[in-house]
Amino acid sequence: MDFAAIETATEWCSVAVWRSGEIVSLERRAGPRQGEFVLPMLDELLKRVHLKPAKLHAIAYGAGPGAFTGLRIACGVAQGLAFAHGLPVLGVSTLEAAAEDSGADRAFVALDARMNEVYYAAYRRRADDAGWHALHPARCASPDEVEPPEDEGWLGCGSGFSAYPGRIEARLAGRLMRVAPEIRPSALAVARLAAPRLERGEGMEAAEAVPHYVRDKIALTSVEQAERR
Repeated sequence: MDFAAIETATEWCSVAVWRSGEIVSLERRAGPRQGEFVLPMLDELLKRVHLKPAKLHAIAYGAGPGAFTGLRIACGVAQGLAFAHGLPVLGVSTLEAAAEDSGADRAFVALDARMNEVYYAAYRRRADDAGWHALHPARCASPDEVEPPEDEGWLGCGSGFSAYPGRIEARLAGRLMRVAPEIRPSALAVARLAAPRLERGEGMEAAEAVPHYVRDKIALTSVEQAERR
């Protein structure tokens, strides 16, 4: 199976191509310019592996949670390519992708959600190494209100730990073995997670692809901003 993967849920623009079990990827810190870079980067990768978009079998994308604009870019590009070439699409959790990138067996992922909140989830690698088990669905909460896992030995990863230093650690006291805020979701991880799911036929029609926002609000009102000062 040959497919492309797109991840733009953070300030990084990341693309990957899975071809017969081999992965190539590109990423760059793009900030608000992800829409400008994502297609040229994907085109570069496809040329590198001598593959045309029409020959792809599917498109995987980081479905969220994450930055609103970034999620719409990933979903929109996936839908556009899928509609153009009659391909199925598959959304992958950005939090699970960060866990996959962590290299750990237990990953507590927290991404900065702005507005004094984080998107978070705790993942444990399955015993047969067949993906991840989420202890609870992705949530959005204040760093001081995240729900800690019951046991110890967790790797804390994601931008939430650097955006709100010490606050998540205090909430998870005694449960973290260390913190790695530099870990982020990547298209390479999205591809690795998507591959077995696509092989099982879990792809869906392009029209069914939607971002997983978790939180619908994108900004605080002036009253809410004043209350948090």
